Amino acid sequence: MVRLFGLGAGLVFVIALLWGAVQPREAVVPDPVKAIHLHPEQVKFSHDGAMGVFGTFDRAQLQRGYQVYKEVCSACHGLERVAFRNLQDIGFSAEEVRALARAKEVPSIDPRTGEPSTRPALPADRIPGPFINEVQARAANNNALPPDLSLIVKARHDGQNYVYSLLTGYDRPVPAGHDVPPGLNFNPYFHSVNIAMARPLQDDQITYADGTKATTDQMARDVTTFLRWAAEPELEKRRQIGVASVIFLTILSFLAFLTYRKVWANIPH
Repeated sequence: MVRLFGLGAGLVFVIALLWGAVQPREAVVPDPVKAIHLHPEQVKFSHDGAMGVFGTFDRAQLQRGYQVYKEVCSACHGLERVAFRNLQDIGFSAEEVRALARAKEVPSIDPRTGEPSTRPALPADRIPGPFINEVQARAANNNALPPDLSLIVKARHDGQNYVYSLLTGYDRPVPAGHDVPPGLNFNPYFHSVNIAMARPLQDDQITYADGTKATTDQMARDVTTFLRWAAEPELEKRRQIGVASVIFLTILSFLAFLTYRKVWANIPH
């Protein structure tokens, strides 16, 4: 009886598999977002260099990029993995760094009362974000959470091209038939094409200290370069070490070849 029951259950299972195998598949419903989503533009940055090896950061551009971050992006986004003193690496003097730090308040404890307080930031402090926590950040941004920008270039596929394309992609027309929900904005480079962040850059929005014309394209390039540095501040040193290592190994290989020829020169083969 048990064998018959097992045989019947197995037969039903086999029939179900065969039935599923011969049934036509349902038509795949195309994703409308994929049809209008665009891959990032491939932009040439000065720090990419030849073959992505010999490029170095333009210090003036890095300082302009920090100015864009400070005057535009910092209203919503933090840069909490970068300390103020790191800004000396992009050309700011020690006094300028101290002035930039003093302009920001960071959490502290009042030594007289032990109560939570704030104090002017020091060069050793990390650049604070605009919000105390995620709850406050979402409450101020229609429940959207602005990401910290310290590692944004490395956190996104094709990072620097993605950041540049996203910042300059708000001029793209909305395709026919696509509805942008209230409170969102159309940007074809964003993964869902509807993004909570409004267009952040406008021509002549800021005044560059070095007199460079602040077009949307220029500001996008500058802040993208700055964020690339923020994500990889050791990029130049790593490239220098790599080039030096290749040169050293090339010379060493040549000397090893000459040594080989010398040692085996009088030995018959």
